[in-house]
This record gives sequence, C-alpha cells and structure tokens, in this order.
Amino acid sequence: MGWNSMSRRPIALSPDLLRLQNEGYDIDIGDGFLLVRDVPFIDSQRAVRRGMLISTLKLSGDIAEKPDTHVCYWTGTHPCHADGSKISSIENSSAPQDLAPGVRADFTFSAKADYRDYYHKMTTYMGRISGEAAKLDPSVTACTFPVIPTGENESVFKYIDTATSRAGIGVINARLDGLRIGIAGLGGTGSYILDFVAKTCVAEIRLFDGDIFSQHNAFRSPGAPSIEELQAKPQKVTRFAAIYSNMRRGITVHDAFLEPDNFALLDGLDFIFVCMDVGSTKRALIEHVVNRGVPFIDVGMGVVVNDGRLSGIVRTTTSTADTRDSAARHISFAEGDVGANEYSSNIQIAELNALNAAMAVIRWKKLFGVYNDTRKEVYAGYSLASGETVVEGLA
Repeated sequence: MGWNSMSRRPIALSPDLLRLQNEGYDIDIGDGFLLVRDVPFIDSQRAVRRGMLISTLKLSGDIAEKPDTHVCYWTGTHPCHADGSKISSIENSSAPQDLAPGVRADFTFSAKADYRDYYHKMTTYMGRISGEAAKLDPSVTACTFPVIPTGENESVFKYIDTATSRAGIGVINARLDGLRIGIAGLGGTGSYILDFVAKTCVAEIRLFDGDIFSQHNAFRSPGAPSIEELQAKPQKVTRFAAIYSNMRRGITVHDAFLEPDNFALLDGLDFIFVCMDVGSTKRALIEHVVNRGVPFIDVGMGVVVNDGRLSGIVRTTTSTADTRDSAARHISFAEGDVGANEYSSNIQIAELNALNAAMAVIRWKKLFGVYNDTRKEVYAGYSLASGETVVEGLA
C-alpha cells in the first residue's frame, strides 16, 4: 500500500501549516503525520542530497494543535555537518520503522524544545539539517515551491490558489464561491473578462459566442496563438475553454450567438457580463435578463480618430435590482455603425479591451463584497484624451 494523502483542508485552516506551504515547503499530511519533502542535507561524503522530515500531526477537527512531542523522523541517509561528520546533537537511537503505508523512517531525531506550532518545529529541524548543506552550496533550499494539485471535489482550481493564501485574503475571495457567471461574447473585452474571472473561485463560467477565433482576434485577446492555431480556425468558446481548463474546472461552452430562441441557456446564472455588439438582439437579451432579476454589467467603448490620434471613451454600466432605471439610459442599443467608430475597423487596441475588462471585473467584485464600494457605481467612463474617469453612482 502507498501513502494515503488526506484532504489539504487542515493546511488551509491551520496558520502554521499554511505558512509552511506559502513559503514553498513541499508539505503533505495524512495518516496522522506531517511530511516535508525535498529537505537538503549533507551526507557522509559531503555531497548535497535531499531527504524527508516527518512529524506526528495533532489535529482538532481540521485545525492543527500545538505539537505534543519534540520528536521528528527522517527518511534518507543520516544528515551530516559540512565536514561530513554526523549531526549528533539531534540523534536518537531508535531503529528504522514504518510509520504509515509508504512512509518509512530511517532515523528518529530529538531536538528538545517547547515548540509553539508546527512551523516552529519543522523549520527548527530544517535549520539544523539544511543549514549545513547551505555552507557548501548557498543556493540549496527546502523551499522548492512544488505544484500542488487538487482533487475533483476539493476545488474549482486544478492546483491550489497559493496567490490568495500567500496574501491572506482567502475569506474575502471566498465571497465569490459558488457563483455561476455568464460571459456573453468573447471578443477582445469578453476574452479578457474570462481571463480575470477564471482566476476566481466561482463555480461556473458559462461562455457564449458562435464566432471563429480569427487573426484579428489574436491582437486584442490574451495570449499569443501560433500560426498553426489560427489556420485551424477554432471556435472562440472551445479555444478559450481549452486554455483556461488547464487551471480550473467549471467552464461550460455554448458555441452559439445568443438569440431570443436560446435565451434559456442563461437560466441559473447569478451574474452576466454583456460583451455584445449593439443591436436588437442585445436589447432583447437585456430585457430577458432584467425580467428575470439577474444583475449584469454591460461593457463597451467608442474610439474615433481625432487629429491623427485615437480618442474615445471606455465604459461600464452596472444593472442590478437597485440600479435598473439609472443604468438603462447608459446602455446603447443603436443599430449598425455609430459614427466613425474606429474600433470596428480592427485597430489593435488590446490595452483598451483589457482596461474595459478590468473595470467590469472590479465593479463585479465590488457588488459581491470583495472590494470596498462607497459610490455604488452605476456608470463609469474613462476618457482616453483627458485620462479622467467619470463615475455616476447611487451614493
């Protein structure tokens, strides 16, 4: 039988274990033990090698308690000083033993101290062992920052979101947990919205677009598609779903343009980003969403050539149950081209798409309590010429 790794929930809930993980130690828990792999040490031939440090782990529910013993175990040859002599100060005379299926301790170590927590205990031992290795090779470290995969039912992410845990904002970001988000349109702005939302813990991201990912899309979307990829003419939804499914679960694709006869595809969504062209279909979509009480953000921009330079507005409009009337007057439903709109001419303005997406996602996160929201923003318009942002809100 092999090692039985348990859920990583105790790591997320225990500050000392989480600190070990965030600092890059390769830790694992299971069968009542805490393991730290890839700990550098010196062997008797004065060569740098790597071993595994092990401690019993005392949990109260899913939270680590204070260590109840100063003893640790070691898998590997005996650690030595930089001169090749054994580190005898931590040596214990116990024989090798099998601690758990797949885990064998070659040595038992005893460094007596009143350890505050498991971070204190494990780093103390590693300091004595790896400190000798660092004397011969200052670049060696036990902080290897391993990739940490997750189980199917453990997280929407396929590997742990260590960025959130390192920043200590897990409770705040968890306010998005369970949400089902729709993105109507995967053009420039819609694709950047996907890039941002994919890195949140929402349960589902539902994509709607019936178009092909063409060459001009490459210049106003995240990433860098190859010539071969463009020649294959992939559908936008399948292309982007394949990219972001590398890091997360819960992406649903609908290779179709939203029309009144398929608006049922929106059922069950908690929020929608509307990234569609102006027109009657957009009007019908928004009427459908409003009638069902679903909040949404409408994005858009109007860019024109003015004295040989680009000028215009990048805007977001937020429509919720409290802002329907205020938002309605800012949403454009004009048919066809509106003036000399240079955006429709495929000008490469990826930075404006990214800005528009960032404005929308920040506003969405405000609605769900991630960011502070004192203005209760309904409309925001950023002027390229002045660099100013005009905001209309309820407060």
